[in-house]
Amino acid sequence: QVQLVESGGGLVQPGGSLRLSCAASGFTFRSYSMKWYRQTPGKERELVARISSTGGTTNYADFVKGRFTISRDNAKNTVYLQMNSLKPEDTAVYYCNTMMGLNDYWGQGTQVTVSS
Repeated sequence: QVQLVESGGGLVQPGGSLRLSCAASGFTFRSYSMKWYRQTPGKERELVARISSTGGTTNYADFVKGRFTISRDNAKNTVYLQMNSLKPEDTAVYYCNTMMGLNDYWGQGTQVTVSS
């Protein structure tokens, strides 16, 4: 059974940093690309970053380029999102995601709030 469990969210001041983690289980983690999405109330979920199965390729949404870094540790079955220079508009629930064929898997999400 595929499970994705996010952690690391919280309240941070503008300009601060957080590192999100997503622990994966129930599948061969090293074989799949992973993604981070985020969602705010009333808006559609948006892609933040993607990392290939080996970690050799990463892609970012324009609104986080230069501030966020996605990485993974295939030995620990975990994907990370390092978020620096956080802005109030980064406030959202952040979700870990992977796709296997036509099946889309999501974690429960972790709340990130950027506020002074």
